Amino acid sequence: MASNYQDAVEAQRRRKDEFFADAHRSPLPPAEQEAFEGLNYYPVDPAYRYELSLDEYDDKAVVTVGTSTEGEREYLAWGEFTFEVNGEQVTLVAYKADPDDDRLWVPFRDATSGEETYGAGRYIDLEVDEHRTDDGTWILDFNQAYNPTCAYADQYECPLPPTENWLTVPIEAGEKDYEKHH
Repeated sequence: MASNYQDAVEAQRRRKDEFFADAHRSPLPPAEQEAFEGLNYYPVDPAYRYELSLDEYDDKAVVTVGTSTEGEREYLAWGEFTFEVNGEQVTLVAYKADPDDDRLWVPFRDATSGEETYGAGRYIDLEVDEHRTDDGTWILDFNQAYNPTCAYADQYECPLPPTENWLTVPIEAGEKDYEKHH
């Protein structure tokens, strides 16, 4: 399983690099597309892939999230995942932009933010078809953590991870910082 899993994550990363190299769809500024050689990632590490139950909140509070351009967006705090990273128990809140949408959004910052990874934080999207097991648990895979589009160009407005999703542990998995944009 480990090699099939690793191959699948690496194939997903290659597809993303191809998307970024495509001039019509890329979030990269046109001046950077020609020299683009791929995004930087941590090596695939199955230890950062978790199968977890979501502790869904009974009362789903509306949370106002700041954005990279001083704006605000509203999300519903849908529930939380609790798990261990390097022996430390952590909790991340999962959000929904629309209560009727099956997708969960898990934004986070960690001890690598601003050092090896994008300073504002990274995201994980959870889709029912891809990230839900037959028994109803969710697959929270930090190897799939990615940078928001504002990591690549200033014209994008990105929601910032709420402080409750700022972890003190390092998550050395997923996408690293994009070197060209600072």
